[in-house]
Amino acid sequence: MGTQERGAPGDLGVAGTRAHRRLRWVVPVAVLVGIGAFVAVRWSQGRAEPVDLADVAQPTGSTLPSAPNVLRPPQGVYLYRGSGTDALDKPPSTQAEGPSMPGVVRHRKDGCWTFRIDYSTNHWQRWDFCPSEGGLDEVGGAAYQRWNFGAFANETTSRFDCAAPTIKAGQQPGDEWSQTCTGVSTGVDGVTKSTGPFHFVGPETLTIGGRSVAALHYRRARTNTGNQDGSEQGEVWFSADTGMLLRSLHEISTKTDTVIGEVNYTEDGEFELASIDPKR
Repeated sequence: MGTQERGAPGDLGVAGTRAHRRLRWVVPVAVLVGIGAFVAVRWSQGRAEPVDLADVAQPTGSTLPSAPNVLRPPQGVYLYRGSGTDALDKPPSTQAEGPSMPGVVRHRKDGCWTFRIDYSTNHWQRWDFCPSEGGLDEVGGAAYQRWNFGAFANETTSRFDCAAPTIKAGQQPGDEWSQTCTGVSTGVDGVTKSTGPFHFVGPETLTIGGRSVAALHYRRARTNTGNQDGSEQGEVWFSADTGMLLRSLHEISTKTDTVIGEVNYTEDGEFELASIDPKR
């Protein structure tokens, strides 16, 4: 991942090819986080607040043309609505996700595209997708999280590489295949591996902003091993026409051995696209 990610809302730093979420402890605390992810660390300040759509930078650069049988949504800034809670047991702390969650689609010159969503001013995640033979592959991503502990804050950035087929041409309800991601965190030795089955539930129709949208529904189960141990359960809906992420539900539970003992992180959240058209 060549480009450095930042914590600012709407920052559009993009990793080269594959990436996912990671972790690290500096001074007295460490954190983990992720939708199939991992995390890293530094110190700063700030409490979690909803991210205003107006504060999100509009993607720049070339917009790739639409093409038949290519799953790539229009570039732009989209509005999502959602809710959730991030929680640490040590030091005990929680912070909210949503209800406003801006999402940004950015096209890459290689034909791939990235999707980033800001759960709050303290937490974002990015996925990197590449259209492939009428389908869509998750090839990597990144994540960021910050925890405010009053006098100081714990700030984390993680990156991951994935071999994770997401939408398969010719898939049938009940089909299942494996997904794998490996993640690293700044300042942390070693990697975390996330792997598990991805199950195609079937085609469905969602109502997005009053419009009927053809969707593809999947269930995900991941097990994390390495620098952190844990699991993730989730469901996700993609647009059958563009590959746009329409809806997501996720539950995450991870634990890490640190200088202050075993730390447990949990995340329970959901989000859904408010309008199929980008706001800008």
